[in-house]
Amino acid sequence: MNSKPNIAASTSMGVGGLLEFEKPLARIQNDIDEMQREQGETDRDVATDVRQQKTRYKATLKRLYASLTPWETVLVARHPKRPLSTDYLRMIFRDFAELHGDRLFGDDPAMITGFARLRGHKVMFIGHNKGKDVKERIKCNFGCAHPEGYRKALQKMKLAEKYGVPVVCLIDTQGAYPGVGAEERGIGYAIATNLMEMSRLRTPVVCVVIGEGGSGGALGIAVGDRVAMFQNSFYSVISPEGCAAILWKSAEQRKHAAEALRLTASDLLKFNIISEIVPEPLGGAHRDPEAAAANLEKFLNTSLNSLKRMTLTNLIRRRQEKIRHFGNFFDDPASVKQPAKATARAASRASRLGRTLTRTRTRNVTA
Repeated sequence: MNSKPNIAASTSMGVGGLLEFEKPLARIQNDIDEMQREQGETDRDVATDVRQQKTRYKATLKRLYASLTPWETVLVARHPKRPLSTDYLRMIFRDFAELHGDRLFGDDPAMITGFARLRGHKVMFIGHNKGKDVKERIKCNFGCAHPEGYRKALQKMKLAEKYGVPVVCLIDTQGAYPGVGAEERGIGYAIATNLMEMSRLRTPVVCVVIGEGGSGGALGIAVGDRVAMFQNSFYSVISPEGCAAILWKSAEQRKHAAEALRLTASDLLKFNIISEIVPEPLGGAHRDPEAAAANLEKFLNTSLNSLKRMTLTNLIRRRQEKIRHFGNFFDDPASVKQPAKATARAASRASRLGRTLTRTRTRNVTA
């Protein structure tokens, strides 16, 4: 459920902020820079060549991002320039009034909560906060919330329920904080309580994984009527490095672990774990944060408009039915009827056993 903060999440960065699989882009960019430098030194017109190289750069970028492997998706989701919850809060929400504290222990800066406006909707905003610089990231534990963070989130959800305000959750965390203090204050219980209460919250809930969706730390604010993921985000029970360390005793197998975990948005949409994929601009949200924010705003607005038209009874019923149907990954047409037959046989055996016991007791009483 918990995972240690991944301080070295950006170790796969190359020159110019490019990821390890983006090396072809680095070569093209070097050619463009060389041409422009040559033009400045010799006054030779190379505009046509530069334009061709830029076209080639865009085509290569499109090709690379059209066939990302699961591990490459993880790298994009962890990109240090990828927009955070605070960025989307600034770009698409208005009149934000932050609310602090869990009424039990303290205020967790790794979880941001407060009232805000999204277009014509009043909402309760809840999101993980990774921090923008080193000082802020350390203060926020790199987005890994303590129990008080999840209790704070639940308190604000209950407040939203009281006033009939929808809840919007933005998820971006490696997992809940794994320290001794968090365990002593009941991190597992806090997350479990959130799962239960969110499943029956009497107001619309929309959740979006905007980057990393790690373990119970993500799940603690991810139970909703609409659960979506950005195209290049991931959502998993454990990080690929953690999975590799457990199964293969070596983090070097992280690429194989990423494939086995089926953590990409397309995989999770097939399994009906999420309801929609929010598209990203070409090359990832970090290359055009404003376009990514516009796509997120469109999804949130459409979802809230749809959910507000439903009665609370139907809203909760559909939310809980969706949760109960999780696990269709294990179902296939050949096995669907088998449990019913097995149940019928078990019932028949139980009935025969009951009749046998009844006859035995009758003979004993008569004797």
